[in-house]
Amino acid sequence: MIVLIGFMGAGKTTVGRLLAEHLLMPFIDSDEVIERTEGLAVREIFATRGEAEFRRIEAATVTRLLAGPDVVLALGGGALTTPEVRAALGAHQVVLLDVAFEEALERVAADPGRPMLHKPDLSGLYDRRQDDYREAARVAVPVSGRSPRTVVEDVLAALGLDGVGE
Repeated sequence: MIVLIGFMGAGKTTVGRLLAEHLLMPFIDSDEVIERTEGLAVREIFATRGEAEFRRIEAATVTRLLAGPDVVLALGGGALTTPEVRAALGAHQVVLLDVAFEEALERVAADPGRPMLHKPDLSGLYDRRQDDYREAARVAVPVSGRSPRTVVEDVLAALGLDGVGE
């Protein structure tokens, strides 16, 4: 299983879809699974149930997905805030899509579905998450100013899979 992590706006879903297509593997976005299961958008879960309940749902969903068949799995930017998720990542190929804070904000600024955008001290949140990302990742691939296809090529190379797939 290949797991993509990183801050919101890193391109986990975009890169994940392309990577899965190249490797002929299924792609799963954990936030999309949560939305289907709960029948609510992530922002609605945050608004009606709170962040703590969302993180509980997210941890249960992600640990279940990590125990399933091999896929390319994109995690939400805050998934690593729960110890259960961090512990469950151990046996998987975890790739950090490393985006600069300013570029991440540019990419998601107009997206009303991002509840974390309304948090105070967003740059502090970004900084605090970097240690968790780097500790969990087997490899880190820079994404700032780069096309998704180029990032996919770098992910494949970093994982030793550049000769696999199409």
